[in-house]
Amino acid sequence: MNQALLQPALALIIWSLIVWIWMYCLRIPAMKQAGIDPNDGKHPGSLNGLPSDARAVADNYNHLHEQPTIFYALIFYSHLMELADHGAGGDISIILAWAYVGFRVLHSFIQNTSNVVMVRFAVFVLSNFCLFGLVAVNLAVNFD
Repeated sequence: MNQALLQPALALIIWSLIVWIWMYCLRIPAMKQAGIDPNDGKHPGSLNGLPSDARAVADNYNHLHEQPTIFYALIFYSHLMELADHGAGGDISIILAWAYVGFRVLHSFIQNTSNVVMVRFAVFVLSNFCLFGLVAVNLAVNFD
């Protein structure tokens, strides 16, 4: 049984947890410095007064729970198809999965540091191409 396709999913989960730590390492001190009571953060937008760097990492953490859900579904679908001996695209799927993770990590670094939107968007588009590629491989392998 090939577990190689599941490793990129675990890597992205680990990365999401690292960004969670990064977020609170910036957010808690920023809230203290701004004199924001944690109870004031109970509604969306109530922490908009935080500095941009603290907000950018929180935004990125949220982004890691939006579009990557498609990635996780594709990985687990591909793995289940592989277990059912229908194939999962082999090395191409693994390369696309790792490329997706790499682009998401790069996207995080861009958003959490310089936050140049057009560069971040270009990386986001590249990550989407990986998802389209994973879908295409699954269609080709599983429905031929």
